[in-house]
Amino acid sequence: MKIELEDKSATKKELKLEIPGEAFKDPYNKVCAQVRGSATIPGFRKGNAPIAQVAVHYKEKIQENVLREVVGSSVQKAIAEKGLTPLTEPQLHFEDFDNIIVDGSASVKLHVHVEVMCEVPVPTYKGIEVARRIKPVPTDDPDKVIDDLRNRGAALIPVEDRKSAEGDTVTVDLVGTFVGDESADPITAENVDIAIGDANIEASFTENLAGLGVDEVKEFTVSYAEDFGSANLAGKTVTYKATVKGIAKKELPELNDEWAKSLEGEYESVKDLREKIARDLETMSKADADARVRNDVVSKLVEKHEFEVPESFVENQTYNLLNKWASDLAQRGMDPKQLDQQFVQMIYTQMRPQAELDVRGSMLLEKVAEIEQVAVTDEDVEGEVVKISAYYRMPTEEIRKALAADGGVDNIKRQLKTKKTIEAIVAHAVITDEPWVEESEEPVPVDMEKKLAKAEESAG
Repeated sequence: MKIELEDKSATKKELKLEIPGEAFKDPYNKVCAQVRGSATIPGFRKGNAPIAQVAVHYKEKIQENVLREVVGSSVQKAIAEKGLTPLTEPQLHFEDFDNIIVDGSASVKLHVHVEVMCEVPVPTYKGIEVARRIKPVPTDDPDKVIDDLRNRGAALIPVEDRKSAEGDTVTVDLVGTFVGDESADPITAENVDIAIGDANIEASFTENLAGLGVDEVKEFTVSYAEDFGSANLAGKTVTYKATVKGIAKKELPELNDEWAKSLEGEYESVKDLREKIARDLETMSKADADARVRNDVVSKLVEKHEFEVPESFVENQTYNLLNKWASDLAQRGMDPKQLDQQFVQMIYTQMRPQAELDVRGSMLLEKVAEIEQVAVTDEDVEGEVVKISAYYRMPTEEIRKALAADGGVDNIKRQLKTKKTIEAIVAHAVITDEPWVEESEEPVPVDMEKKLAKAEESAG
């Protein structure tokens, strides 16, 4: 067998094979005999037709079976001989497939496309320069948090001597019909609480439900935006009939030391509450700055090292990003399955460059982990289990069982290894504290450990 290896790129190799006709003779005769045993050809008893007739009537079946046997073993032999380790199933392309002869009278030529692992360069990761900027906490932010706590602890007091007004919560029965689509099932809901004037409530509800009394009925129409959170309502127009069942006003708890002491957190007074909130906000701002530093060192590490990564890894990570995007849509009430497929394909295409960066980053971090001898111990994993247990308020034993059932322990190990590796790079970085720079749209720090650990899983 003639074998020629051609390097198409760092991750793509092509094998040009010419399998001699001699390799096909015995397999061809064997397959013909097997097919003959069950062959039914007019004019001959089953299993007794001449081989020549069988070869004509069952040409495609014989060819398929012979190629599967001979080509499969030949491709594996060629790959092993050239020392290649395929990451995915090799892709085969025959020369002049329509005229292939498998009876042993002629050779068969084909091209085998193989994807292999790239050579990851030894990264230069020491001395990366990044700025650490801490966003100042506005002096009124603690008061905003306190206002939010009071609103969440507010009581709803029934109102009987007036009509509804902004700030009230009305309880209504709703019946909605879709305009222009009489076949659609109507929307029906009973005892729905709607906070008039709330930022999360459609403005049309506030405009039409204010100024009503108990048992009053109001009809109004709402036109929903194309990007509305619920896929069932997005882009639709609905006529509602609302019947007011009750009106209540919000009564905030009094802002005093007794209220502060009633909160979880062991606060001694309103002053103590405000001071602790301010400290917590400052801690969060510093943690946010540290997260940005971690993101920046990884981004700069990736920028410094350009190399080709396997296409299959990029594809897997792109689907990870796409699934995360679809999950986010579902949590907002939208059904990803209802989206136009061309739009989904556009999103997929837009995500590919980021997926490639993620894969390249995970490979570089793996290389750094080798150099820094990063290891994750059982104690590290147990510490993470304790954190998860505290967060979900579940016994640690239940958390361990759940993690063991779905491979969660391996995910934790990957995330911890990535986290430790990034910390090692940060330890070698040159970090300067600089003033905060306000941006029009400040990006939210990404959980880099989880993101790159997921990319590593895609590459695995």
